[in-house]
Order: sequence, then C-alpha cells, then structure tokens
Amino acid sequence: MLDWSIEAVSFGNCNRDYGCPCQFEQRATRGNCRGFEVGRIKSGHFGGVTLDDLCYVLLYAWPGAVYEGNGMMQAVIDERANEEQRGASTTVLYGGETEEARNHWWVFHAMSTTVHEPIFRPIDFEVDIERRTARVSIPGLIESTGRPIVSPAIGKQHRVRIDIPNGIEFEIAEIGSSSTKATGPIALELNESYGQFNIVRHSGTGVIHTRA
Repeated sequence: MLDWSIEAVSFGNCNRDYGCPCQFEQRATRGNCRGFEVGRIKSGHFGGVTLDDLCYVLLYAWPGAVYEGNGMMQAVIDERANEEQRGASTTVLYGGETEEARNHWWVFHAMSTTVHEPIFRPIDFEVDIERRTARVSIPGLIESTGRPIVSPAIGKQHRVRIDIPNGIEFEIAEIGSSSTKATGPIALELNESYGQFNIVRHSGTGVIHTRA
C-alpha cells in the first residue's frame, strides 16, 4: 500500500441538528444524511507527490443512516492541482490506498453506490476553528458559511465540542451553526444546521492520533 498522509484544516455542514446523532452512533435527525466537507491541506503527500496548500470538497448524501449504505458522493478538487496531485487527491478522498474502515473517507466510499467523477474547480475557503467561522465558495456549485451557535436564552455565543479519542474522522471538533446551498448531482439546501470545525489527520492506516 502506498504511503500517504494528510493534515488539513476542515469545515463541514450537514442537515442534522447541532448535536449530530451520527457522532453518537444514532440515526440521523431527519432519517437521512446530506452534507459536505471542505479542507485545506496544511501538509500532505501521496508517495512522492506533495499535496501542500491544496483544497478539496467532498459532497455526500444517504437516504438513511450512513451505515445502511446506498449513498452517493462526489469530490471537488482544487483546480490548481497538477495531474499527479489530482489523481492522488481523488484516490484518498475515494478511500483508495487505505486499510478497511480506518478513516471516514473509506467508509463514505464503501457506503456509496453512486460515486460521481471528481470535478476540478477554484475553491475559495476560509476557516477559523477557534472562532467557529468559515466561508466556502465554488462559483456555480456551492456557497456556505459557518458561525458560532448563539444561545436563544442569553443571546451569547455557546461553545461546545465533540471529543472522539478513537474516531475515524477527527479527535476533537468545534461545533457551530452553518448554512449551505449547493447545486449539481448532490444538491444541498441547509439552513442553520450542524457545523463542524476541526483538523483532519489521515493516513492509509487510519487517523493519526496526537493525544493519548
């Protein structure tokens, strides 16, 4: 298996309530799961191919819970990537060169019966994990924003995190409120739903854990 690893700052939005049931091994809030994630690679390689500073987006949808399968997914790769980088990014986002069920990209691909070909677009992405803010723009495809949760009781920001020491997606994520509109094969119309701000550390053998 080819050696690869990626560390990226990431933001995601799905159609679930703020306390995403999937993170607690429960069924999705509305019975199905639709959303996306975006990342900017701080450092990464795929064999001898460097992936630093490239962005990616992964759109997904399932008619029920993720583990029930029959979903669909599509990757959007930074158009700045050269041919080798495009192939490498597509491989890892679609679960290739990865041990079975060791990261969430592998699981998403395994649970999808429809895998659309990747597309290559300019990705405008800004994120501040600590502040729980994000903005994503791919002209003609997706527009998304993330912000802190605001308490309806006191009108102040409410900070909450999800900590999964042995997870296959992240170790710890800041949670916020997000809205997204996306067109194309996987359309999204999300309004003030679950937003996730985190670091992704993946490799072919699974999540790279930084804490005991």
